[in-house]
Amino acid sequence: MDFFDRQDRARRQTRVLIFWFALALVFTVLALYAVLALIFLGDRPGAGLARFWAPGLFAGVVLGTGLVVGLGSLVKIMELSRGGSAVATMLGGTPVRPDTTDLYERRLLNVVEEMALASGIPAPQVYVLHLEEGINAFAAGLTTRDAAVGVTRGCLRLLTRDELQGVIAHEFSHILNGDMRLNVRLIGIIGGLLMLTVIGRQLLRVRGGRSRGGREANVVPLIGLALLVIGGIGMLAARIIQSAVSRQREFLADAAAVQFTRNPAGLAGALKKIGGLAAGSRLATPKAVEAGHLFFSNGLRESWLALFSTHPPLVERIRALDPQFDGRFPRLVSEVPPGAEARPRWVTRADRPPDVAVGLAGATVAAAAPAPARQVAARRVLDGAGAPQPAHLAYAQALHARLPADLLEAAQDPLEAARLVLGLVLSPDPALQQRQLEAVDRELAEPFLTALPEIAARVRSLPERDRLPLVMLAVPALRQLSPAQYELFTALLQQLIESDAAIDLFEYALQRLVQRHLAPQFEERPRRVAQYYGLTPLLGDCAVLLSALARVGAHNEPQARAAFARGAAQLGESGPALRFLPLAECNLAQVDAALDRLEEASPAIHRRVLQACAETVSADGQLTPREAELLRAIADALECPLPPFLEGAEAGGD
Repeated sequence: MDFFDRQDRARRQTRVLIFWFALALVFTVLALYAVLALIFLGDRPGAGLARFWAPGLFAGVVLGTGLVVGLGSLVKIMELSRGGSAVATMLGGTPVRPDTTDLYERRLLNVVEEMALASGIPAPQVYVLHLEEGINAFAAGLTTRDAAVGVTRGCLRLLTRDELQGVIAHEFSHILNGDMRLNVRLIGIIGGLLMLTVIGRQLLRVRGGRSRGGREANVVPLIGLALLVIGGIGMLAARIIQSAVSRQREFLADAAAVQFTRNPAGLAGALKKIGGLAAGSRLATPKAVEAGHLFFSNGLRESWLALFSTHPPLVERIRALDPQFDGRFPRLVSEVPPGAEARPRWVTRADRPPDVAVGLAGATVAAAAPAPARQVAARRVLDGAGAPQPAHLAYAQALHARLPADLLEAAQDPLEAARLVLGLVLSPDPALQQRQLEAVDRELAEPFLTALPEIAARVRSLPERDRLPLVMLAVPALRQLSPAQYELFTALLQQLIESDAAIDLFEYALQRLVQRHLAPQFEERPRRVAQYYGLTPLLGDCAVLLSALARVGAHNEPQARAAFARGAAQLGESGPALRFLPLAECNLAQVDAALDRLEEASPAIHRRVLQACAETVSADGQLTPREAELLRAIADALECPLPPFLEGAEAGGD
């Protein structure tokens, strides 16, 4: 099952979720009608059950319950529409600043960053639940653009680095497999089902009553009590839905984490510590009921026979990783001392041996990381989508180790990170660079222009294969910009690109990647939904994209035409719109519009388009670092994270 099949599976599970929600709603309506019928129709004349039937009352119950539950779900979903940060805030999380000096938080950020680099996505926002003593973690969001990863204080402080890496790898599996959107929708559905309980509590506080047969009856609190009881049915339904959706996915995420890290002992060690800790993985937040399915381990007390647990039993999960486990958990009573395990990831250049770099798990890795492949089989390009391997993790570790310390530090500061990105689009030609800087309002943009030429020279000194990863490392710091700084930064980025006579597709793709991952933080944009399930109406957009890509590695027009033909053939479609376009008809503005429309296509269409792009850029049998990073940036625009292309990939074209 590849990345696109996993995305489709997640979407199918959404339909299953809707079915369970509808079924729970039906039972809730029937239970509420039965209670109200007993209250209001109990002394009605008639025989048998017929006296309890009142079409008007039933219609009111259906309408009222549907509105309460539906609106409750809608409000909760809208509340969480900002993505993972909204979920983390709801759970009591505190964001970790990219420039934090806390040793434990620094270690956490380093683990998340290495996972992100290996996966081919910018690092998600990172949160810590400081009031939670248990060992737990979560990933939340709607897409990779607004994803957030959070850990409890116990997870941060009690796990070794290998164990923390296993937990974060588990959460990244949920990010890459499309589980997050389903989880957020599940929170909305559960929130709606719990609304009756909330209303019931309020009604219990109402005083007063009305005369009934000469007796004073306080009916409103009675209705409130009924809603509380029926809300219990909603709670039960919520737990059943959580269990149905979550349990099997946790086994799959465990397996994916081990495949990613090639270290089952790390993940198994984290699970064993949960079993040996008095607090276990339990959560103190009252929101745990709604969001329990998000977490790495069960955040609630174990239910009767674990029937409604959102996670498989610990022993089963551990034995899947460590078949020799005897079921006994070592007692965990103290925190890991902030010594070697919590040492900051980056060391100074003077402290670094000349031929090796400090490994992220205490081992050593070669300072010269595996380089992106010079040759790659186009048909294999998408094989690694959403499924990074240990080699990608080793690449990310070595990349972190060899990047200059000053650039890594700059990537942690908002303004410095902005200058890094701007430096990538500043021309190396002094005359052209001067023209670019003269084209912008220097007084307005001064905070970003300070020492920009020097920073640009430092960034350009990096190998091409390292530039896009550095930008991905800078994204978390860029999210710390103020709204005014963000507007200025994006406007300045656009101006520098447009004022460069040597505009190229890589600069555009870089700009789109940065803005795409920052927009959820700063802009209120409607989320794109799949509107195209067939390729025919998008052939013109494919022609624009493939024509632009064909010129990237071609030395002349015939080579570009041949590259286009190779990519177009991969689409398996034909038509007058699918033709090689002159340069004037596939400029950056037209590429931008084409990607906007292609982004609204289904995952199956994204697969075909990206495969065609891969065939186009590798038509000459070579995939240069610049072409590889361009292809990864376009894949990111189509919601398909591609890990780095590594040395040793299969060579050849077909």
